[in-house]
Amino acid sequence: MSYLEVLQQIKKKNISPVFLLYGSESYFIQNLKKQLTKEVLADDLDNLTTYDLEETPIQEVIADAETYPFFGERKLIIANNPGFLKAKPDKSPFEHDLDGLKRYLESPVDYSILVIIAPYEKIDERKKITKILKKNATVAICEPIKEYDLAKWLKNLASQLHVTIADDAYEIFDTALSANLQLLENELTKMASFVGENGTITRGIAEKLISHTTNGSSLRLADAVIERNLHKAIAVYKDLEKMKEEPIALIGLLAYQFRMMLRVKLLKSKGYSQPQIQKQLGVHPYVVKMALKREKQFTAKRLQDIMDRLANTDAEMKTGEMEKGLAFELLLYELVQAS
Repeated sequence: MSYLEVLQQIKKKNISPVFLLYGSESYFIQNLKKQLTKEVLADDLDNLTTYDLEETPIQEVIADAETYPFFGERKLIIANNPGFLKAKPDKSPFEHDLDGLKRYLESPVDYSILVIIAPYEKIDERKKITKILKKNATVAICEPIKEYDLAKWLKNLASQLHVTIADDAYEIFDTALSANLQLLENELTKMASFVGENGTITRGIAEKLISHTTNGSSLRLADAVIERNLHKAIAVYKDLEKMKEEPIALIGLLAYQFRMMLRVKLLKSKGYSQPQIQKQLGVHPYVVKMALKREKQFTAKRLQDIMDRLANTDAEMKTGEMEKGLAFELLLYELVQAS
């Protein structure tokens, strides 16, 4: 089941005796843990126990699950890092009694909720214990959100907050925060509070209130150069300066953006599709999407010229030929004038 499907199931108090949460999206895992704790225990955290299966054998976890709670009606037991679900388990000083786990999964007690958390990109689907877990547990796949699903996820969250996001505002969240779901939730919650129940988050409100990350600001800086907007470029630079970013580091951020545009442009000219480019470069799909959007404004030669100018300014700063802040502002002026 997907993260959202399992989350809705838990909110409806449809609690299974065993859960398996697996995937590399920690935001989803933490949210499900939080919701389970709320629904199973309310405020009774005395009946919450957490284990690390790299340090504790699964048989001890099962023994705890089978022990009646001293207080309250139910226990919540969380077991992290089940390396035995990986294709190549890490070496361990002890052995996990997987037969004991199998017996428990087939006949779990009704006073304990066992949550096994595998924060791995993949688990070995061929293993017998994996198949038994998937058959007897509620499984939540906590994979990083796909770029094309981001708007759907934001819309769902906005609905829960009882607000609407204007169509042209989605790009602001996309550009500034990419797929950092925790930041996206924080920012959307803040804006929902600002517009009030049944309010609409417009593009203007999003631009005004969003907390800019360094990565998002470097994209805005590149956009300002592409738009030949010196005033905007300087304003973004000042924002980054307030975030204690050094001019030399900002050159590195700009160089990354323009280098990515150049690499994407060259691969595109060879007939590579967006997924093929992403696989070739080994970067997040969002990075390729933004580079493809921006590279159209430049020739390959112009992008190479920009890279050379960035390298020259970097050298001037490091050798002390020019004050760093002034050198960076002059660089922005030159890039904007020549774009």
